[in-house]
Amino acid sequence: MTGFINSFKYALTGIRLAVEVDRNIRLHVLVGIIVLLISYVLRISEFEFIFILFSIFFVLITEMINTAIEEMTTLITNEHKWEAMIDKDVAAAAVLLAAIFALVVGFIIFVPYLLVLL
Repeated sequence: MTGFINSFKYALTGIRLAVEVDRNIRLHVLVGIIVLLISYVLRISEFEFIFILFSIFFVLITEMINTAIEEMTTLITNEHKWEAMIDKDVAAAAVLLAAIFALVVGFIIFVPYLLVLL
C-alpha cells in the first residue's frame, strides 16, 4: 500500500511541477476554469459537460506529455539536432490537435446556448 501512496504523491508532485514550470499549462488551466464556469452559467447538459471535461483534460494531459518530452530532450542535448526538433515539434503538434479538438467541442456545445441568449 505504501508504494501506491508514494506513486500518488509523485503524480501530485508532477502536476505541481508542470504548473510551476510551464506557462502553457497555467494558461490551459485558466482557460479550463473559465470554460467550466461558462458551462455552469449556461447550464449545459450532463452529456455536454462530459465532453467539455474530456476536452479540458485531454489538452492538459497532452500539454504535460509535451512538457515532459521537451524537458527530457533538453536534458539529453542542448544542441540543435534534427531528432530533438522532431521530438519537440511532434509533441507540440499533439497539443495543437488537442486544443483544436477542444475548440471544436466548445463551439458545437456553446454556440447554440449563446445564440439563444441573443
